[in-house]
Amino acid sequence: MRAFVGRYMLGVPFLLYGILLFCFGISWYLFGVLLVVPRLLSGPSATFLQINEAIVWYSGMPIFGGMVMILFDLLVLFPFKRDQRPLRDTPLGESNVTVVLTAYNDESSIGPAVADFKAHPRVQSVLVVSNNSRDATFERAAAAGAVAFNEMAPGYGRCVFRSLTEALRHDDNALIVLCEGDCTFRAYDIDKLLAYAPHADIVNGTRTVEQLRQLRTQLTTFMYYGNVFVGKLLEAKHLGKCTITDVGTTYKLCRREALARLMPKLNPAVNLEFNAHFLDTALRQGLVVVECPITFHPRVGESKGGNTSDTRAFMVGLQMIRGIVFGWHSKDAT
Repeated sequence: MRAFVGRYMLGVPFLLYGILLFCFGISWYLFGVLLVVPRLLSGPSATFLQINEAIVWYSGMPIFGGMVMILFDLLVLFPFKRDQRPLRDTPLGESNVTVVLTAYNDESSIGPAVADFKAHPRVQSVLVVSNNSRDATFERAAAAGAVAFNEMAPGYGRCVFRSLTEALRHDDNALIVLCEGDCTFRAYDIDKLLAYAPHADIVNGTRTVEQLRQLRTQLTTFMYYGNVFVGKLLEAKHLGKCTITDVGTTYKLCRREALARLMPKLNPAVNLEFNAHFLDTALRQGLVVVECPITFHPRVGESKGGNTSDTRAFMVGLQMIRGIVFGWHSKDAT
């Protein structure tokens, strides 16, 4: 039984496909229900009635099919898909941390962000990669004591990829922390990431603990639940391998050897959806990813990424879903 399941079934994310199929069926059903209004307003029409009834009735097929796939993955395949490795507990000792901050036109925040991280007792060095900023981000990062780099190629993915590349080159610290230079995250949360690090290759910060978020941030209610939804789709794809509630967070800790193994598999041309691409690729490579609750604060300065509006966040979310389901295709920033 196990050999049959392993050969033919374990590689198929039935739960992911089932959730998407179920959501499609529900959406189609609601569309059919809403068609009742224009049908009644337009007067008697046998053709319109038949179309309306067909949409409502046949929407049950993807709903039922999705439920079957979901239950099959959860009730039959889940015991075989769960990670068979023993619980990881690898002591870290007193390893120092290299912190690398991404930045784009963050001249008002990068200095305080660098100072905050440099003051942490476990942080040995702080690097900043400015994504060809048009303001004084690069100069202020260097003035605050960071080792500053300028990534000329536009795009969040290219900036993160350059950041991780420089962090791997910089020194021999066993742990690398990736973050942003907009003051939305705090250095004291490194202690939390370190507490989870013995159990993982990558510790991914999550902003979904309500009591750890400031009242007003750029993360709107729509973005908050959108991150949870896409995170659960990623979790469904890698059933039994992870728990994911935040695919958009930019605060994470990586073991050096795991990151070195992961980097050749990453596509820097993936843009604002790069964090979801990072997690998906890490899980596909068999790395252990653990989430850690972190605090989230209002940013200093204007948001330039996927949080500028709910509309833009929705489009980034669709790109994440497309990448999770169909693969990560290059999309250079302009």
